[in-house]
Amino acid sequence: MTARKAAADGKGRARMAGGRASVLSVRSSHPVDARALMPPGDLHLKPGFLIRRAQQIAVSIFLDECRDFDITPMNYAVMKVLKATPDLDQITLAHRAAIDRSTIGGLAERLEEKGWIRRMPGTEDRRQKLLSLTEEGERVLASVEPAVERTQRRILGPLSPEECATFMALLERIVDENNEASRAPYKVG
Repeated sequence: MTARKAAADGKGRARMAGGRASVLSVRSSHPVDARALMPPGDLHLKPGFLIRRAQQIAVSIFLDECRDFDITPMNYAVMKVLKATPDLDQITLAHRAAIDRSTIGGLAERLEEKGWIRRMPGTEDRRQKLLSLTEEGERVLASVEPAVERTQRRILGPLSPEECATFMALLERIVDENNEASRAPYKVG
């Protein structure tokens, strides 16, 4: 449960652990300084903690919505990249899907076993493997899209359209400006 929802009394207030009450109106026209609401060092207001929790929630919602397809968020990301750009080598695919290079080999192997991608020797370097979606992979990707869209709507469901736009713009900025700090930075090439 979030700090904002902890024992909410329905009037824009929440009683926090330890008996502290704080106004937490997220739809208010007045910005709320979260640091003033919680004691310093409170785990539940640290950006890293909240981002990790949001990722856990996003994965859970994805798996729930896509349960009939036996697909994970990383499977989906790889397949979307290959749909847009077929015949990629594994390292380029890892960069474009922002997946750790040590993970992409096993992931590609599992997708190949499912019959969703194929790995073919490169034309210039036969040791290099080029990956593409199979017809079955394209069918699965097309079939799962409505579930993925439901996932996105559920994740953003608590926000108004204006809040969604602001949240997405800020999240994109955080990701873009911190990209190089990632163990698997997004790279176009």
